[in-house]
Amino acid sequence: MPLENWLKVFHLFFVISWFAVLFYLPRLFVYHAGCDDAPGNERFKIMERKLYRGMGTFTMIGTLIFGGWLFALKHGYYLAVGWMHAKLLLVVLLIGYHHWCGWHVKQFARDQNRYSHVYFRWFNEVPIFFLLGILILVLVKPF
Repeated sequence: MPLENWLKVFHLFFVISWFAVLFYLPRLFVYHAGCDDAPGNERFKIMERKLYRGMGTFTMIGTLIFGGWLFALKHGYYLAVGWMHAKLLLVVLLIGYHHWCGWHVKQFARDQNRYSHVYFRWFNEVPIFFLLGILILVLVKPF
């Protein structure tokens, strides 16, 4: 099996895992924002910290390593196609969203969250649009 196929397998593995974190972590924020008891509040802090630092950052880095490796194999082609530029823009924005989640983790850890569960319900929907956009760009290659 060619190296490129192995790289795609691991890139997709990390992408799927990273999106699992990006879907679940904001859902924890929804529940945490509505939590009014101290033991529950502390439990959410631990869950959020471990999910963000342990799985989230690890899978984001894995995604970038294997995606970068794939890009390096055919960089001439990828630099010439518009859909890849758009995809890379979405990836950069997704990294920003990841760090925005980290900011919320820190705010909750310090008991400084000022957002309601309604805000986090909307915040939770953001990764869906990134995923859809990236899938369309990679599979349809519209330009």
